[in-house]
Amino acid sequence: MEKSCSLLVHFDKGTPALANEIKEALEGNDDTAKIDAMKKAVMLLLNGETPPQLFITIVRYVLPSEDHTVQKLLLLYLEIIAKTDSKGKVLPEMILICQNLRNNLQHPNEYIRGVTLRFLRRICETEIIEPLIPSILANLEHRNPFVRRNAILAVNAIYKLPQGEHLLVDAPEMIEKVLSNESDQSAMRNAFLMLYTCAQDHAVNYLLTHVDKVSEWGEPLQMVVLDLIRKVCRANTGEKGKYIKIIISLLNVPSAAVIFECAGTLVSLSSAPTAIRDAANTYCQLLLSQSDNNVKLIVLDRLEELKSSHKEIMVDMIMDVLRALSSPNHDIRRKTLDIALDLITPRNINEVVLTLKKEVVKTQSGELEKDGEYRQMLIQAIHSYAVKFPEVAGTVVHMLMDFLGDSNVASAMDVVVFMREIIETNPKLRVAIVTRLLDTFYQIRSARVCSCALWIISEYCLSLSEVESGITTIKQCLGDLPFYLASEEGDTNESSRRSQQVNSITISSKRPAILSDGTYATQSAASESAFSLPTVVQTTLNSGNLRSLLLTGDFFLGAVVACTLTRLVLRLTEVQKSKVEVHKASTQVLLIIVSMLQLGQSSFLPHPIDNDSYDRIVLCLRLLCNPDEQMRKIWLQSCRECFVQMLAEKQLREAEEIKAKAQVSHAQPDDLIDFYHLKSRKGMSQLELEDEVQDDLKRATGEFVKDGDVANKLNHIIQLTGFSDPVYAEEYVPVHHYDIILDVTIINRTKATLQNLCLELATMGDLQIVERPQNYTVAPESSKQIKANIKVSSTETGIIFGNIVYDTSNVLERNFVVLNDIHIDIMDYISPAVCSDTAYRSMWAEFEWENKVAVNTVIQDEKEFLDHIIKSTNMKCLTPPSALDGYCGFLAANLYAKSVFGEDALVNLSIEKQADGKLSGYIRIRSKTQGIALSLGDKITLKQKGGA
Repeated sequence: MEKSCSLLVHFDKGTPALANEIKEALEGNDDTAKIDAMKKAVMLLLNGETPPQLFITIVRYVLPSEDHTVQKLLLLYLEIIAKTDSKGKVLPEMILICQNLRNNLQHPNEYIRGVTLRFLRRICETEIIEPLIPSILANLEHRNPFVRRNAILAVNAIYKLPQGEHLLVDAPEMIEKVLSNESDQSAMRNAFLMLYTCAQDHAVNYLLTHVDKVSEWGEPLQMVVLDLIRKVCRANTGEKGKYIKIIISLLNVPSAAVIFECAGTLVSLSSAPTAIRDAANTYCQLLLSQSDNNVKLIVLDRLEELKSSHKEIMVDMIMDVLRALSSPNHDIRRKTLDIALDLITPRNINEVVLTLKKEVVKTQSGELEKDGEYRQMLIQAIHSYAVKFPEVAGTVVHMLMDFLGDSNVASAMDVVVFMREIIETNPKLRVAIVTRLLDTFYQIRSARVCSCALWIISEYCLSLSEVESGITTIKQCLGDLPFYLASEEGDTNESSRRSQQVNSITISSKRPAILSDGTYATQSAASESAFSLPTVVQTTLNSGNLRSLLLTGDFFLGAVVACTLTRLVLRLTEVQKSKVEVHKASTQVLLIIVSMLQLGQSSFLPHPIDNDSYDRIVLCLRLLCNPDEQMRKIWLQSCRECFVQMLAEKQLREAEEIKAKAQVSHAQPDDLIDFYHLKSRKGMSQLELEDEVQDDLKRATGEFVKDGDVANKLNHIIQLTGFSDPVYAEEYVPVHHYDIILDVTIINRTKATLQNLCLELATMGDLQIVERPQNYTVAPESSKQIKANIKVSSTETGIIFGNIVYDTSNVLERNFVVLNDIHIDIMDYISPAVCSDTAYRSMWAEFEWENKVAVNTVIQDEKEFLDHIIKSTNMKCLTPPSALDGYCGFLAANLYAKSVFGEDALVNLSIEKQADGKLSGYIRIRSKTQGIALSLGDKITLKQKGGA
């Protein structure tokens, strides 16, 4: 379409209308035919076709019609028809419609008056508007509110025209008078909006005169009032106090939209504790009263912003925030728990943990499908709280240990990891945790959870009774030896072997897994789901959890069992004085280890034992047969020391992240500071006084100062044309989450006036131009700022291209200057983020888009190359520094970032140093969407060589 239209009219493109058919239909008396003909005429106009003599036909046969639909379509036709000639003068035939419009404005039917007034809002020609002004003003006092509200909008539109102040000299005073006598809320809103936009002083005067009645006004008018207050207070900060009182009075109105805007306005205008507390209370009320999940997420975002700037006030609101956990939506629950994590203090920790314990108990009912996922979130939250405040660990650890046998493996894994960290950081709980773990170990059904629990048993069973109980518990879970009967070896028939082959296919078809250091490995362990056991092995699932898992072919767990028993025997030699008992226990453990090796090398299981597990089990066998003092020290001390070091590094990283998030403020030494006790309190309420003091504190600490804005802007300026072009253009591209605002500066370098200068843009990728920039006239050697909004729908590199078109007085054809392409960098959308190893691996396995980039760089140092990639891609390295220490000629690391759209970007870097000193390897990028994987791959390919 070539022309804009304020109404969408359905048009069947398959049947193009002919001018003669339209003309015949319009000349008839059938209103239905006239309606169809008018729609076709409008569509022809919108597509750039102007049938000859059609306007005269419409004037003769359509103007007198009394049908409301016909009249509405007539006004639509008159809106889009060309009303001026090439020189900008109004066409003579347009005078014909003025009398009809005047008749409509005086029509007895209110609908005809209202739609005509609405039509006049879109007319810009002064010659058409001027004769109608008396009739428009007369409708300001019409008895019907529909007519009055449209008359006010028409007056507003006319007053905004270039010559509007001359056409309606006293419009603001007239509208203020109408506003004082008006009772309809929509009409009042329209009148106040006009005063707000055209005569702000009148709007402020009316507001302050009717302060006591603001809370009784309608929702639309109250929203405009809040806009006015924001505008006035930004222009004149000294008068904030009296307006803040109005905002607080609006916090008690029934409209949710109004109180939401009130809370946002309070936060933006004032830093007084009373105001911030009222805003936070309002958000918490909305969180509970609103049923829409999107509204709750928006409110939680506002609370998160308050938390970052006014944490000391938000601490008191933590229990109100936690009430949002009653929502069944997991996104809301996750965001609520994240907000609460930063608001935990010694004063409220017990109350918060008690609430979370109740929520954990609720998930045991199993009424909802995602109870397991919610329970996992709660366990992770309790874990985080207990790490920050170890004194509460004792109140929750025993309850959580009931979930070690949870059917949700991820939830059980979180519990056992929590136990592992708490038992080290809180020595007082060691005995209780070990005792409870030994009592509940038989309930664990997951191999991963068993492995971690066995490590805890081997490291923290220190006394004689604990060591003996540990060995006894493991023996009971393994069941009677041997694991299979040797006499059955020859009786295995072909059908059982065939079923074993099917099972082996099921196991070995698992995709490669990514290890914590970033390398790939093929998982030989069996799935943790139900597995059909070999028929020749005489056992049942009830005979012991370890035995059942071993008989599915999970020999990695078998190696963990062997290491655990070996470590317990080595510790038994230190705490048991009787050598006979030590030798007896050692002999029993040797028998178990040998039985596992025999099982692994037998033909009963679908696949034999893997080499890594075999080597680890044999190492345990040798150590028990030939104990060595140095090996004993490594097994009993070094492993735990490494775990302590890992926890220390984790705490250090978290401390650094908290420090990095802390806002660093700067103040100039000559900045003005007001002193609280020397302030004049005359005529000031407590709220106004608090607001003044908070502003002074911000000024003193430099919170109002925004360093680096100018330098950052200069880095984003792109030259669009050459210096020798008649029009020079450069642009600044600020990215605001989902929008790009092109701020283009255009300079006329000629001695001539450039008319109808227009910036024409087109996009490639997931970019969409929201509105087309209007035409401008640029004087000789002057400049013009043009802004264009572009909507972004996904994270990928986009391209904006276009040209500048303009007219000059001495050239008949239009001139144009082609612009350089604007490349929207993906780095503007992604930012470093942190996630757990478990979440990273889960996303890596889930995401289907992978981009594999071969390493090609002049950099020869592995760590230097890693740092270069991190800097180039704006990502966070999840691999801890300790794992990157040392030199072995190989490096693997995981990088992670998150986009403003919530998309995850995963990068795995695996490089190796060749004999000639060059680096080789691959960089793998995975994401849920294709755009971010390809764009990030292109960025890495461009930047990886170094030096850029």
